[in-house]
Amino acid sequence: MENIEKQLREEAKKLLAEKKVDVIVGYEEGTLPYQAAPCFIEDPESAERLVWNKYCSVNLAKYVHDLIFQHKESQKRTKPEERTKKIVGVVARGCTTRSIVLHLQEKQYDRDQVVVIGVPCTGYISKKKLAAAVDGKEVIECSVAGDALSVTTVDGTKDIPLKEVTAANCLTCRFNNPVISDMMIGDPAPAMDVDNEYKEVDEFESLSEEERWTYFTKEMGKCIRCYACRNTCPSCYCKVCFVEQSQPKWVGAGIDETDTQVFQFMRMFHMAGRCVDCGSCLEVCPMGVDLRTFLKKLDKDAYNLFDEYRVGESLDTLPPLSAHSTEDKEEFIFEP
Repeated sequence: MENIEKQLREEAKKLLAEKKVDVIVGYEEGTLPYQAAPCFIEDPESAERLVWNKYCSVNLAKYVHDLIFQHKESQKRTKPEERTKKIVGVVARGCTTRSIVLHLQEKQYDRDQVVVIGVPCTGYISKKKLAAAVDGKEVIECSVAGDALSVTTVDGTKDIPLKEVTAANCLTCRFNNPVISDMMIGDPAPAMDVDNEYKEVDEFESLSEEERWTYFTKEMGKCIRCYACRNTCPSCYCKVCFVEQSQPKWVGAGIDETDTQVFQFMRMFHMAGRCVDCGSCLEVCPMGVDLRTFLKKLDKDAYNLFDEYRVGESLDTLPPLSAHSTEDKEEFIFEP
């Protein structure tokens, strides 16, 4: 990790010094011992702030999109011949690059507006799993030691196997290396346990329709509609979200449980063929809502129904709801 950080900082300095990018989006040390926070580097000297470790969790593609979009919006009143492009460099693992591929396919920005600094990934620490492993006690110190996480709380120090606190989406990730990059830092990461990618979905599908609905309503009953999941998702970038629309009004502003359910399943269907399973929504959800089971169900359906499609795997393969073919299967339309 230290070698990757060193190379990452050197590459970032070079890109900024040569003015090949306007800003680099990466991670820096957070305020807590087990967190890394997104950061925006605009001068070569500040590149020393960049880190790459097991605490880098949030999908940075969200910030790439927003920075480019905001710059584009700011130039609306500028003469066409005087408009400039915002060039954003980004520290990107596999899921981040898949989100970037999706952005490019959906024409959100041009390929020459993003410089991808690829990094290998073996998974990040789930804050919720870590909290459970220490019984909710405050973590005073935290460090990776081989295949374990050394954690210090008021009760003392103990080693926790990394696998026990690694995010579930990381454990079965088949794209833990970048799918596109302009430069690659470090050696490729080893393959993860991809054979169990849809294990939870298979268990969910084995339930009866009534049991599935009961589970959905139970999980959505936890939701307080803070919209953290929407705000962090790199695939959520509508200028006006449907929940804020008034003409027509899709969702009420109150606390009615049906409004919460409508918000969640409408957002999930917006993710059909578009979720890269980065886990950002799970990391930021303050209530621990199980969003992944439902999103992975949609991912599995896209794979089975649309010629083994996987989101962001290739720039040449369009998302299923963006491509149309006379050979499209239609049997599923009539299935419950």
